[in-house]
Amino acid sequence: MKMTAHEIKNKLLLDTDDVGRTAWQNAAFWGKLDVIQKIWELAKERLKTEEIKSGILLRTDGEGRNALHIAAIGGEVDVMQKIWELAKERQTTGDIRNEMLLATNGKGWNAWQIAALRGKVNVIQKIWELAKERLTTEEIKNKMLLRKTEWE
Repeated sequence: MKMTAHEIKNKLLLDTDDVGRTAWQNAAFWGKLDVIQKIWELAKERLKTEEIKSGILLRTDGEGRNALHIAAIGGEVDVMQKIWELAKERQTTGDIRNEMLLATNGKGWNAWQIAALRGKVNVIQKIWELAKERLTTEEIKNKMLLRKTEWE
C-alpha cells in the first residue's frame, strides 16, 4: 500500500505515539542513524521550513524533551552528532543554542544534565564539544556547569 503525500506528512513525519514522540524522536532514542537520515530526507521533500523546525528539530515529547535530550538519555552520541549536523542546515546559531543545546525538558533539565544524571560520559563529552562550538564561556558556566535544577 502506497502512502499519499498527506499521510507521509501527517502520519509518518509529524504524528506522535502514546508518549508524545515522533518517529524522529524514537529513532533518536534507539540510535537508528539510518532512520534519522531517511526521515530528514522525507521532511526536506514534504515539509515547509517552519514545519521542519517545529515538527522535527525542536519538537518535544510528552515530557518536554527534544530529540537531543532523547538521544542523551539513550547515550546515543552518533545520533546527537547527526541531529546537530542536520540542524545546522536549517537552524540559525541562536536557535541551535537556545532551542536545542540549552533547551530544558519538562523538569527544567538540559541535555547536559540529563546525560550527567544517567552517567553517560560519552554524551557529556559530545555536548561539551558542541557547547564549545556554539556557546560563550559565560553560557557554558552558567547555563550548563552551574545550572541548578529541582530534583524530583
